[in-house]
Amino acid sequence: MTAVSAFPITPASPDGTVDLVALRRLVATLVTAKVDSIGLLGSTGSYPYLARTERQRALDVALDEAGGAVPVLVGVGALRTDEAVRLAQDARAAGAAAGLLAPVSYTPLTDDEVFEHFATVARESGLPLCIYDNPGTTHFTFSPELIGRLSQLDGIVAVKCPAPAPESVAGHVRNLRGIVRDAFSLGYSGDWNAVEALLAGGEVWYSVVAGLFPATAMTLVDAVRQGDADEARRLNTRLAPLWTLFKSFSSLRVMYAAADLMGLCRAEPPRPILPLSIEAKRQVAETLRELDLI
Repeated sequence: MTAVSAFPITPASPDGTVDLVALRRLVATLVTAKVDSIGLLGSTGSYPYLARTERQRALDVALDEAGGAVPVLVGVGALRTDEAVRLAQDARAAGAAAGLLAPVSYTPLTDDEVFEHFATVARESGLPLCIYDNPGTTHFTFSPELIGRLSQLDGIVAVKCPAPAPESVAGHVRNLRGIVRDAFSLGYSGDWNAVEALLAGGEVWYSVVAGLFPATAMTLVDAVRQGDADEARRLNTRLAPLWTLFKSFSSLRVMYAAADLMGLCRAEPPRPILPLSIEAKRQVAETLRELDLI
């Protein structure tokens, strides 16, 4: 089944204290839209910038607001394996459905190091894990062979891959499906290429845009579910101006600006990331108005 996992920002003060009222408001919007899952504390949720205690506070509020109606998967990535274990244990104890684990690193990691990292977190936490392949932030790229090895481990249940270019995505899906175990979920991020990944057989869209505009994402995915590829591609093409902003300024900065423009929260990205300039924010506002998103 094709599904949408919506990734909201995590509003916080300059000292890294999560704004629980604003976060609850964001999560409530996703629950109302009936997204298939909520991806809390992903890259859009600024997980590396938050202390363990703040991650716990954010997760508790998200789970409370979701009320069991929508599964919550939560980022548990950390530089150290033991810290990632503790974060995953926290998530399991709180009631998260799964953990999203990225191989966060300073020293470049080898495949064997990443394999052991994942195996340890899965074994010692008991939390189902989704492999988070995000080379743009971790500077580590999962080979298909490594994903295949990890998929054989108990507790490694899914992967979130950056969606390849449209001409390559069908081969990517086919290759992975041939080496992972049955029932292992193949999901994709990179909003601008996600439609082609879903049409090619990807099962989950791990979506930035759904974190603020869930109805828009759900409409697009509904077209895929109904087998209407032309409509899905039309809707995706319509969003091209937003995808251009994501590529130009980063989706993180654009989503913070959008949340501010929508009056959902007044938070800024965690430093040293700076908010968009006045001119860039004007471009975001114009684009969102043109797309009838605000």
